[in-house]
Amino acid sequence: MLTGCAGVKVSSIQPSDYLAQRRADVLTSGQLSPATRESLRVMGSEAKPCLADAAACRTALRSSAGLTDEQRLSALSELWAREAMDQERAPATQPGQAVDAWLESARYAWAYLFFTERDPTARAFEDRQTQVRDYYNYAVQQAITGMFRYRSTLSEPLPADLDALQGDRTQWQQWLLTMDLSGLRQPAHRVMPQELLAATSLTFSGLRNIYRRDGFGAELVAVFPPPPEAVGPDPRWGSMQGPPYQEALFPAITALLQFDGGTLPEVLSTQSLTVRLLDPYRQREVQLADSRVPLAGNFTSGYGLWLARSGFSTQALRSLLGVGNGIVRPQIYLMQPYDPSRRVVVMLHGLASSPEAWINVANEVLGDELLRSNYQIWQVYYPTNAPLALNHHAIRAALQETLEHFDPSGQAPASQNLTLVGHSMGGVLSRLMVSSTQGNILDAMTMALEMPARTQRQLRGQLAEYLEFEPLPQVRNAIFVAAPHRGTSFANHRLARWAANLITLPFSMVEQFADVTLAIANAAPRTGKQGLFRIPNSIDNLSDQDPFIRATADLPISSFVRYHSIIGNDTPKLPLEESSDGIVPYASAHLAGAESERVIPSGHSVQEQPQAIVEIRRILRSQLTGP
Repeated sequence: MLTGCAGVKVSSIQPSDYLAQRRADVLTSGQLSPATRESLRVMGSEAKPCLADAAACRTALRSSAGLTDEQRLSALSELWAREAMDQERAPATQPGQAVDAWLESARYAWAYLFFTERDPTARAFEDRQTQVRDYYNYAVQQAITGMFRYRSTLSEPLPADLDALQGDRTQWQQWLLTMDLSGLRQPAHRVMPQELLAATSLTFSGLRNIYRRDGFGAELVAVFPPPPEAVGPDPRWGSMQGPPYQEALFPAITALLQFDGGTLPEVLSTQSLTVRLLDPYRQREVQLADSRVPLAGNFTSGYGLWLARSGFSTQALRSLLGVGNGIVRPQIYLMQPYDPSRRVVVMLHGLASSPEAWINVANEVLGDELLRSNYQIWQVYYPTNAPLALNHHAIRAALQETLEHFDPSGQAPASQNLTLVGHSMGGVLSRLMVSSTQGNILDAMTMALEMPARTQRQLRGQLAEYLEFEPLPQVRNAIFVAAPHRGTSFANHRLARWAANLITLPFSMVEQFADVTLAIANAAPRTGKQGLFRIPNSIDNLSDQDPFIRATADLPISSFVRYHSIIGNDTPKLPLEESSDGIVPYASAHLAGAESERVIPSGHSVQEQPQAIVEIRRILRSQLTGP
């Protein structure tokens, strides 16, 4: 009987329950955290009656003398988060009620983090601070996306021009908001985004990893409309007019709410706060109150959303076949807002492909903190039905125009030490951009024809801009991935020839070369060289018998360019010199003089192999320390 009256009993918990008992809270389990339940018991309450009359419970917490500031403020932040979640689930909730509750949750978390006796560094290893930081981040996310969603309910509408929004003071319910966009670079046309999405709400298939940085702030993705000038026909190309580049329309943004007041009582009584939007690529830390803290960031979600909404997979095939809604000129897509201080990596896809060829390559490069701090990625999207000479000429022009637009003086680090990364046909185009013809191709293409000297001079003048070129001066490094520099016999097979017959060249391209082809046709019957000079399509150009690919195979690469080869091997039983990736033979992909060459067991899509991505990372890292 005496042992049956014991007031305390002991039992063991399973390892799986350990973290749940220490860290479970309203965000992870929907239940109040052990720390908040402890604070409620100190003031003589329990979780269930507190939630039954949440307003009275919060009032009691604010005035309870038995709690420290840290206990009180952290519990209030969690209780307001629970109130906001209940408001979001309530069917009769008025727009903005949940936002008000999220703002209160963020306010109490802000007060706990920066206005209690201990600063954040003194609590760096405490579970409770991690929880309260999560309350703050999630509350900021929900409050800002909610205000954006209900912005039409504002007494004064937000300006459509983001420049006008900087420093603007806006009333939201009882809150006075000041907008600070000074840490954010927006697209050049600087209009209000169409959407503002929480990065944490997005999941992706096809991406191996989601790269983010822990810290303070809500991780968001802004969705901007395309620039207005990208509408209407362009007589040069028969496509969309406007510049051949597009700044990131899905930029990553980190949002902060900073509540006015320099003391704890001022913070708890204020109705004024600043909404700060920052670029996590440019800022890794931020000053909040008197503390320097890491800035949160998500570096994958904007990229993934761009790819998911691009329609590239369908459009690339339509372009190859020359049907409607394809592309007929190169376009350069910046993966993040232009940064003059970061080097540029230019990625070029291969035949019948698009920037989707680099899904994991680009993501893994941006997932590396060192590379992310030093590089920015530009992706070239071009019509793969066009012949190599025309695409090469157009991509060169597009790159030059893009660099001159963002850096007219050409002095920024972004305009120097460019790295080209090309897969398959994109690798061939990349090599042409760092090579010199020295007049050899033009001579080979015209001297074989028997025609009057005047006609030959005229023909040379028409072809010179496509067949005469020097290395792009901004490029200092190149990575060729499964590139058929000397063509491939695969392009001669029956299936490849059948596919080549389906390819239709853009009408504007055929029209542009009409005079050239007529002059060649008139001379060809006497020389038997008609096949040599007809306008080839992309599959023609990739044949190891193609005149252009044979004429350019041994062009000298600039001595200022360091180049590397990554080659797939799908025939491991053969000697290396006789091996192939199933499409491109080793003998075609190999380049003498390469600074490095990596052969990887893989088919032709070797760029997606983890070993290839690791090698690309290694090369990019080595460029930062090399001469």
